[in-house]
Amino acid sequence: MDKLIITAAITGAELNKTLCPALPITAEEQGLAAKESVEAGASIIHLHVRDDQGNPSQKLEHFQRSVNAITKACQTSPIIQFSTGGAVGEKMENRIASLALKPQMASFNLGTMNFGEDIFVNTFEEMRALAAAFKKYKVIPEFEIYDAGHIDNLKKLIKEGLVEPPYHCQFVLGVPGALSGEVSGLVFLVERLPKDSTWGVAGIGRFETPLAVHALLMGGNVRVGLEDNIYYEKGKLASSNAQLISRITRIAKEVGRDIASPQEAQKLLNLT
Repeated sequence: MDKLIITAAITGAELNKTLCPALPITAEEQGLAAKESVEAGASIIHLHVRDDQGNPSQKLEHFQRSVNAITKACQTSPIIQFSTGGAVGEKMENRIASLALKPQMASFNLGTMNFGEDIFVNTFEEMRALAAAFKKYKVIPEFEIYDAGHIDNLKKLIKEGLVEPPYHCQFVLGVPGALSGEVSGLVFLVERLPKDSTWGVAGIGRFETPLAVHALLMGGNVRVGLEDNIYYEKGKLASSNAQLISRITRIAKEVGRDIASPQEAQKLLNLT
């Protein structure tokens, strides 16, 4: 079984410090959170950024300053994975723009869906434009799969020749309006992946730890962090992203699954 790749989703686009005081908002806070996350076992930083008022942003200058802060803070450089999802309602042209900075990886959302009380729009026309931008800037996509039909959408893009293997897939399960976070759903999704795929899972809220444990036992990878879940246990807020990562690292070691360093993750994901 390959070493476990842990992704730290450190900030997200939907939360604020009122809900979670430990949430890193500024570039400097994100740099520190990334440093602590890597030291706890993460090899990938999934990055959303904020403007000077703390609002979600897709501007290049905001991504660049966070990248600079993370690079400066981390002795061992993680893989920095940009979000092209942004906040719900963000225009696709703005979501695509950050790829011009040529990160090693970025997220690629695979379909329109209910997202809580909102609608997260990703039409096929938009996905084709996104795929073209990934090719233009030579960025490796991580395909975000919130529901079963998103795998069929990925297969459609493969058939059209718009994306190439290996296909790095992240199941994001437990978002209200999409597929829930039961383990049976994870097993179903893994069985339907196209060949030449790697996969990981991000469980939202209470699903984070149970899905992470099953994924590491099944040979998949794991995403945890304050973007996905702000509680360490029921009723108790997490003190940091690193606290959530450290739990997964400990469990993985106890069941004999070694943790991938950032350099090892690059090789496992064919980024080198």
